[in-house]
Amino acid sequence: MILVMGGAGYIGSHTVKHLIQNGYEVVVADNLCSGHKQAVQNAHFEIADLLNPQSIDAVFKKYKIDTVIHFAAFLSVGESVENPAKYYRNNVVGTLNLLDTMIANNVKNIVFSSTAAVFGNPQYTPIDEAHPTSPINPYGQTKLMIEKIFADYRRAYGLNYIALRYFNASGCSSDATIGESHNPETHLIPLVLKAINGERENIKIFGTDYDTPDGTCIRDYIHVEDLATAHRLAIEHINEYSGEINLGTSKGTSVKEIIEIAENITGKKCPVVFTERRAGDPAILCASNQKAYKVLGWKPTKSMKDIIETAWKWEQNKKF
Repeated sequence: MILVMGGAGYIGSHTVKHLIQNGYEVVVADNLCSGHKQAVQNAHFEIADLLNPQSIDAVFKKYKIDTVIHFAAFLSVGESVENPAKYYRNNVVGTLNLLDTMIANNVKNIVFSSTAAVFGNPQYTPIDEAHPTSPINPYGQTKLMIEKIFADYRRAYGLNYIALRYFNASGCSSDATIGESHNPETHLIPLVLKAINGERENIKIFGTDYDTPDGTCIRDYIHVEDLATAHRLAIEHINEYSGEINLGTSKGTSVKEIIEIAENITGKKCPVVFTERRAGDPAILCASNQKAYKVLGWKPTKSMKDIIETAWKWEQNKKF
């Protein structure tokens, strides 16, 4: 059985859905501080909190777990700068509690939701796994610390781990039954669609003078269903490989291109306000996915059009 920590969240719930569709039995453990119980479909569900080790241990005692997928983390970059204690405590201490509970219950396999934020400002792009890691915020620092903890636990306790470092998770389930629902929402695509839908006044474009074809920042967007597939493949290869793997499309899309595609799909104009650059925003962030293909046999299958179409379908029919 697969235990998905944080399986009521955005990427977690899509991964749970994908695992069940592929014949896995899944139990979700979540404290619902930001996840949605409605997003958990056809999986066992338990309330548990990483900062309450007894609640985690109870899940291991109740179910026969053989692999853990770990999504349970705080993820707002801005909040991590304002309140680093919250992030170090939940993300790092919470993960230590999870790992110690796993070892105590003789569970040695974990797939981890890491992030491109471990790299900091890029020295080159597309970013491969050999790129130096130099996080520029506490959120990225916590994720990198956890990766280092995994490596130490592998040497000391025989832990098998794969840390999946992904770039911009986006899109929603193809059948629109689950989707992206953050509060507050900070991701570009849902914000663009909310502006188009009249739920917000406008979308701000931060800087139009970057060294890119249209002057706006380029990012690597990856459909959440492609991410879900990568997590399943990581489970299936975890006895063959331990380490870090970048997940992305190896090509990016600019802010202006996102807005143009969204306008074409919806048939509506997006109200835009141009403003100054944000400090620390690199011009281009894209991931190399060569290692993901070599180790996992994984390649993204969804286009930018697929991403925005599924996100728009969800935005119009949100269930939570």
